[in-house]
Amino acid sequence: MQTRTQEQAGIATTNHTTNMKEEVKQESELMEEEVEFNWEEYMEEKGANAAPHTTFKHVEISLQSNFQPGMKLEVANKNSPDTYWVATIITTCGQLLLLRYSGYGEDRKADFWCDVMTAELHPVGWCTLNNKTLMPPEAIKEKYNNWTEFLVQDLTGSRTAPANLLDGPLRGKNTVDMILEGSVIELQDTSDSLLYWPVRVMKNVGGRLRLRTAGLSEEDQTNDVWLFYLDARLRPLGWAQENDLSLEPPAEMKSLKSTTEWQLALEEARLDGQKSPLPLEVFKDHAELPRHSFKLGMKLEMVSPWDPLQICPVSVTKVYDETFFQVTLDDLNVDAKQRSVVCHAHSPGILPVQWCLKNGVSLERPRSYVGQDFDWADYLKQTGTEAAPDSCFSDTWQSRVFTKNMWLETVNPHCPAEVCAAQIAQVRGRLLWLRLEGVAKPLSECIVDVESMDIFPVGWCEANAYPLTTPLKPVCQMQKKIAVVQPEKQLTPAKPLETTPVNLCQPLSTDPGSANGRYCCSRIFVNHRCFSGPYLNKGRIAELPQSVGPGKCTLVLKELLTMLVNAAYKPGRVLKELQEVEDQSWDCQEETLKAKYKGKTYRSVIKIIRLADQIPVFCRTVCLKLQCCPNLFSPVLITNKCPENCSLQTKTKYTYYYGKKRKLPKPTGGEETADGDLSAPARRRKKRKAIFVQKKRRSSGVDFTPAGSPQDSNEGEEEEQSGSEGTSSEPRDDNTDASSAEVTSSRPRRTATLRRLEPTAGQDAGESRRRSSRTKYPACKEDMKVEGEREGEEQLVLDSNPLEWSVNEVVQFINSTDCASLATIFQEQDIDGQALLLLTLPTVQECMDLKLGPAVKLCHHIERVKVAFYKQFVN
Repeated sequence: MQTRTQEQAGIATTNHTTNMKEEVKQESELMEEEVEFNWEEYMEEKGANAAPHTTFKHVEISLQSNFQPGMKLEVANKNSPDTYWVATIITTCGQLLLLRYSGYGEDRKADFWCDVMTAELHPVGWCTLNNKTLMPPEAIKEKYNNWTEFLVQDLTGSRTAPANLLDGPLRGKNTVDMILEGSVIELQDTSDSLLYWPVRVMKNVGGRLRLRTAGLSEEDQTNDVWLFYLDARLRPLGWAQENDLSLEPPAEMKSLKSTTEWQLALEEARLDGQKSPLPLEVFKDHAELPRHSFKLGMKLEMVSPWDPLQICPVSVTKVYDETFFQVTLDDLNVDAKQRSVVCHAHSPGILPVQWCLKNGVSLERPRSYVGQDFDWADYLKQTGTEAAPDSCFSDTWQSRVFTKNMWLETVNPHCPAEVCAAQIAQVRGRLLWLRLEGVAKPLSECIVDVESMDIFPVGWCEANAYPLTTPLKPVCQMQKKIAVVQPEKQLTPAKPLETTPVNLCQPLSTDPGSANGRYCCSRIFVNHRCFSGPYLNKGRIAELPQSVGPGKCTLVLKELLTMLVNAAYKPGRVLKELQEVEDQSWDCQEETLKAKYKGKTYRSVIKIIRLADQIPVFCRTVCLKLQCCPNLFSPVLITNKCPENCSLQTKTKYTYYYGKKRKLPKPTGGEETADGDLSAPARRRKKRKAIFVQKKRRSSGVDFTPAGSPQDSNEGEEEEQSGSEGTSSEPRDDNTDASSAEVTSSRPRRTATLRRLEPTAGQDAGESRRRSSRTKYPACKEDMKVEGEREGEEQLVLDSNPLEWSVNEVVQFINSTDCASLATIFQEQDIDGQALLLLTLPTVQECMDLKLGPAVKLCHHIERVKVAFYKQFVN
């Protein structure tokens, strides 16, 4: 019997050891996965800043909708679908338009969102052509006596929305989405502005096009060029013929094919272009090139197109017309082969004579130049030429804001298909010296113009699902800082360890047509008054914006979930819960959510739905998973009473589990504990003693976080902390409450003495952990006093419960105090009564950007409201 027992023990030990090795191996693999480059973390570690997105004008233009604010269209009336009325586009977001019916003027109350892909929208004049009725909405029907006259005045000089964008294959698409693979366009020759040749779009990456010369095959892909779709060299098919220009293949490629083969390739490209013509809207954002003032023989300086780390003297060798001219690299060697390029007045990288001297930059001497030091005056005299005057050069670059050490993404000039992370090493006038990360020297440095279309903001590659060459970073540095959030595993022989979950969701689509109405949603509201459940901090929820969106479903939901995770008592726990939210019927994609807690970074891969019509179900499912009101965040705004009647809920029943977690009887094997996690048969962690420290009461604002809320309990995944930082495991009273909206305790002393359990900004983590270790003491009369009261001051008497105050009532109260000048802040930030009671001194200073004096004065009035609330309404 004893032998058998020993054998069983040996087998159990072997299984346990094997499982431990597998677990360590899996965790090691997961750690390596977490080392994937993340811009936010990298820049936080470096203490650096990203170049502002608005500085990259070409990227900003590419993101714009074809529908512009101010455009007019005809929309079906909501209450009377058989009638229509004129509406104005207020703003756009992807496929979503914010509209306002004509006649409302500046009144925003009736503005509404609609989806271009699903709504019934028509260009102005459609009703007249189709014998449909134009009728103003009921709410403003009596505003004007003569609506016909009003419409004539309103529509005079206005722009109507393009008809082809409201119906047909182009419906709802932005400019970049219209450029499909296989589209044919014409490309200007680099050395002769009068020569063009058709090229095919092989790839479209956020408007950056990989182009292949018509007539060349996959074997010749080394000759492919990459250009942004706004480049002046790109023109619609047929442009050269319409403008009496020549169609010839590039000179450097002519030898690859015979004349007959090139001619056949031209005919084939024309036929392909006619079958699926590229909409002219693609070229609507091309800048109108101004006239230049350059003359033949003029000298200037230029960043070399052949060596992007040199600035060289060049000469104007040909003037084609009032728009284009040719410059040639100066080379005094008689036998030298000329290197020329076509330019225009706004070409990036062209500079006036003496620019390098004035900016302290080295200028390359012309080849075969005689003399130690290059001097422009001597050179101009020697060659008998003149310098191009400063008036020839554009000054539009001055609006760009770049500074040293900023980060961006840039094309590697030596490998145009590669985009690298780069840091600005120095800025001189309109030129940036970049240091490319992940590229070996000396190819890791280059000079680019601030108006170049080969530089992009941080995150551009990620947004367009294109690989980014990132800085080389050791794995070991990340292992100490990142805690991976995973579902708990059972270390029992009966159940094998779970491997990485199978991805049941569809991968992120890079189809250019994917950005349509199905994948965009309107706003998702955070209904602050709804019950926040055991995981989410009511105070932090109150500080969240009222809504997120509109925009692409995955982006809106990722932003919303990130805010909720950071509003949790323990973000790691919420990330674990969100990992389990999925449904086989959902069309979703995986996104990585992050949160920080006690110096650790938690990451988790969450499945987020992609379709707008699945958002209500997804939001409700997540809310139920977090045990909060199903309407806490929802596409529906809850203005008054929640339909779920969640105001009657408190956190009491959840406090029992979180406050007494270690007092509960152990469930049997395979049974779930109260918080839904499988219990482990044995914990390898040492059980810590409870430490109770009586805290001296502080005098600042009252916080509404309960002692029994999740931040007081120890999270299973976290590392064991020292004894002085332990958390109390003493049983808590079941009548503990959670927020100002949920004060139903039978003990007024308890509500009057809830004090800052949650650490606020500016408080060190050690102090916050010590405050979380606390116990209760018997009630006494002194506890009824709130320290915010001042002796001799008249007690405030409230006419109504501040929990029910609207924003206007809060503003009215602030106006009645000596802080009336701050009332506009309350109005702008939509602070109602419930949010008012959650304000503390640190919150006021941080969110309202107030100095200490005004903040203290304001908090005194807020404290008076809290005192009056406790005395008049708590019982």
